[in-house]
Amino acid sequence: MLDGYSTALNCCSRIPVAAWRSYHSRVSARSVRTQARYAPQDDLSGDSMYGPRPTGLATPRQLVKYLNDYVVGQENAKKVLSVAVFNHYNRVNANLKAMYYDEPPHLEGARYTPTDSPSPMAAQAGLYPRSERMMGSPLIPRTPVPLFEKSNVLVIGPTGSGKTLLAKTLAKVLDVPFSVSDATTFTQAGYVGDDVDMCVQRLLQAANWDPYKANMGIIYIDEIDKIARKSIGPETTRDVGGEGVQQALLRIMEGSVVNVPAKGPSMPPPTGGARGRQGMPAAVQWPDSYSVDTSNILFILSGAFVGLEDIIKKRTAKGSIGFTANITATPASDSAASGMPFFTPNVNSPATLLDQVEPGDLVKFGFIPEFISRMPSITTLAPLSPSDLRRVLTEVKGSLISQYTALFGYSGIEIRFTSAALDQVCKQAAARGGGARGLRGIMESLLLDPMYEAPGSWIKHILIREATVLGEEPPDYWGSGKGEADKFWKAWAAEEETYAGGLQ
Repeated sequence: MLDGYSTALNCCSRIPVAAWRSYHSRVSARSVRTQARYAPQDDLSGDSMYGPRPTGLATPRQLVKYLNDYVVGQENAKKVLSVAVFNHYNRVNANLKAMYYDEPPHLEGARYTPTDSPSPMAAQAGLYPRSERMMGSPLIPRTPVPLFEKSNVLVIGPTGSGKTLLAKTLAKVLDVPFSVSDATTFTQAGYVGDDVDMCVQRLLQAANWDPYKANMGIIYIDEIDKIARKSIGPETTRDVGGEGVQQALLRIMEGSVVNVPAKGPSMPPPTGGARGRQGMPAAVQWPDSYSVDTSNILFILSGAFVGLEDIIKKRTAKGSIGFTANITATPASDSAASGMPFFTPNVNSPATLLDQVEPGDLVKFGFIPEFISRMPSITTLAPLSPSDLRRVLTEVKGSLISQYTALFGYSGIEIRFTSAALDQVCKQAAARGGGARGLRGIMESLLLDPMYEAPGSWIKHILIREATVLGEEPPDYWGSGKGEADKFWKAWAAEEETYAGGLQ
């Protein structure tokens, strides 16, 4: 026994002191409950093959700065989407390295060379004992499991707040395949409409029919609130466009292999391949279907969720008695039917109730709990104020004023808007509703007469005043010539000198 104890001491003395201390400190740190018990490199024998982030990958701050050039406001939504995209890049890079590594370090013992001669039956069958299993080590999966799980994102906001624009702007700068689908056309399998697999097919098409690239793409589904349950009570008919679509999306969002039928690649078949009879190029045989793994595909869902604010208001409002009590406001429809409401609210409601959304509210809205649990990240968009609409008109890239200025410029016409006119347009758009989409409707009706009369006529300069927006006066027109141009600029400068307003 003493000989065995001395042998163990000699073996331990061969371990370097620095290595023993680092190992002991790592084990001690892992014993603290505030730290993770296992790290990704523990399954890889301590050799981390992930390393730093890939070169050329934009940081979340850079993505937010890029989005600020096109989208006004919505700072929280920009942060959530930028972090989700940045983590998606890193997660895909790490998971694909772990799954397609040539010789994974944790499978080095798979090729075992026996020292003792095995039995003839085992040798004939190619079975050899594994030393790790014989020594009592934990089981190691033969196929590596992805170490980082995805976090799908749900974006909630009123119409015209920038949900679709955020997705389209991100698609321009991303290096991974990005597809946009509409949930209004989705139906359950076997019914008239698009199956949920259509969103994966659009992603495969965006990846140029490359399944490997499609496995790391991003799927954006708009109008997701349209697949909520249509009724809560006992259903007489099957809800093929609501709950049936939610159940079909569960397996795709969680991660599964989807077989997408091939409809021909977007690129023409190559002509320099094998030769057939009489020296003609042989026909290229494209596969009948493609297999796409959705385990690493990030899903971004968005919708307006009309009526969700009423559900949140019912949950947060608590009626009580007293002079300082928060009294629940009576809905407009009820008060109109009964005349004057019995109680009047004495506390103003918050600017937006969507910030207080919880998963239970979405379940009451019509989504099944399994579907909501697969979207751990939920962000909301606030309605655009008149000052935000002013920035949409003039400041962002591709603003409406720049578009209409260029449109008139193609006909050799210069158009200008006074500051008071732009403020009035924003006020009307805010009162009408619809967010940024309401601006285009007002601008189209405002510029209908100039766009009809000016092209091909003597008109070369157009000035839009506040009275024109209000419908009190027609637009001012000037012809060609230096004198006419000077009158045009003096009239615009005079309007700007008297402008003393602003938007809140």
